[in-house]
Amino acid sequence: MTAIVWFKRDLRAHDHPALTLAAEGPVIPLYIVEPELWTQADASARQWDFIAESLSDLRQALASLGAPLVIRTGDAVDILSRLSRSHRVTRLISHEETGNLWTYARDRRVAAWARDQGLTWTELPQQGVIRRLTSRNAWARQRDAFAQAEPLQAPLLHGPVLEPGPIPTAKGLGLKPDPCPHRQTGGRAAGLLLLDSFLATRGAPYRTAMSSPVTAERACSRLSPHLAWGTLSSREVTQATNLRQAEQPQAPWPQALSSFQSRLAWRDHFIQKLEDQPDIETSCLHRPAENLARTADAARLAAWEAGQTGIPFLDACMRYLRATGWLNFRMRAMVVSCASYHLWLDWRVTGAPLARAFTDYEPGIHWPQVQMQSGTTGINTPRIYNPVKQGQEQDPTGAFTRRWLPELAEVPLPYLQEPWRWEGAGRLLGRRYPEPLVDPSSAARQAKEAIFSLRKTAPRAEIIEIIEKHASRADRRFVNDRAPRRAPPKPQGQLSFDL
Repeated sequence: MTAIVWFKRDLRAHDHPALTLAAEGPVIPLYIVEPELWTQADASARQWDFIAESLSDLRQALASLGAPLVIRTGDAVDILSRLSRSHRVTRLISHEETGNLWTYARDRRVAAWARDQGLTWTELPQQGVIRRLTSRNAWARQRDAFAQAEPLQAPLLHGPVLEPGPIPTAKGLGLKPDPCPHRQTGGRAAGLLLLDSFLATRGAPYRTAMSSPVTAERACSRLSPHLAWGTLSSREVTQATNLRQAEQPQAPWPQALSSFQSRLAWRDHFIQKLEDQPDIETSCLHRPAENLARTADAARLAAWEAGQTGIPFLDACMRYLRATGWLNFRMRAMVVSCASYHLWLDWRVTGAPLARAFTDYEPGIHWPQVQMQSGTTGINTPRIYNPVKQGQEQDPTGAFTRRWLPELAEVPLPYLQEPWRWEGAGRLLGRRYPEPLVDPSSAARQAKEAIFSLRKTAPRAEIIEIIEKHASRADRRFVNDRAPRRAPPKPQGQLSFDL
């Protein structure tokens, strides 16, 4: 009656429903390193390095519970077949995964194999995302019930003794070199330290400090990679925040903690969108948006990725992201907005390199948000961020911009975000720093005209269908047709990555 517990985006032993269920009998804790997965366009070495550290931490935790982690490299069906035959496995237990289209197809293959073998595959929820959801009407109540349930303690384990297997390196997986000198460290221990410090001290200014990259790096919890790869569960983070709220700390803590709880809920809300419609990764949610005819210009894309567009605050954010693997949400929204509107790049072309840059890449948040910030959902108000204005407001002293763009050191602060207006621009632009690829004001104006022209002709029935399937309560207030019945809701921001 041996069971395999298949670890995926749940690299922990604590609050692990699949592991708790399997602990009733002999168990093989298994992680499968799938080389094909790591050839996908959204995969990177920085992500794998975080996972490898987390696997090492998990292996120690499971060994202390009685059953060390087994790691195998290869195709999931092949590995599961071999282990099932050699150890008389009768059950496969895992958590439901809302991943990319590749993992979706792989899970369908595994399900077919399990049926053919007469083997039971039990998939359990590990967060407030509901598989085969028929309506959003009761979703929030069900999500909250899961989040407020008591987290599970790590169970004692027993099972057959297997060769543990090595944890491959990024180079061993054939991943391209990916320098990320300030990447966050993987593993549950690192996640718990972040959670403790956020709830004890760092989180006090969270609500007001999350918008600027200058202050967000410390004031945000920085838990997003640990939630994305599952070294911590969202439920235990919710419960820890509940305990801090119960202490009734003085201002500004109540507002900060309440805001943090809201963003934990919004995290599940967006993952639910991809769970309900997996092709959000490749197709515009609002189908007429395919007619916007955005470009895949390789030179523009390369300049945007490298932080060489000639628009300082945009470039500073992209360089910061390359060096750290993280960016606060407002700036994530801005870099997507600038790519999709100002540079008029197709969101699929920019979405993949952004996914690779994020250590905390979570498909269920990434793809709906990339579409939302690109104006292709049909149910959210297009928000075209002004990168000059954002730089002036979010980096008022210029410290962030100058740190990541040292070539602008001599530019006076009043011209830092618009160096083309500076009288000394001639000896800088086109030499040490590029000329701007576009004029931010005129590019934004042209993009706005294209987006709103599309929306005026959008079939009302199609928008209602999207709302019924994906919309939050706020989204439902706005039916985007020729004459909206009321003002559209403000765009939802500051989501998972400000956690």
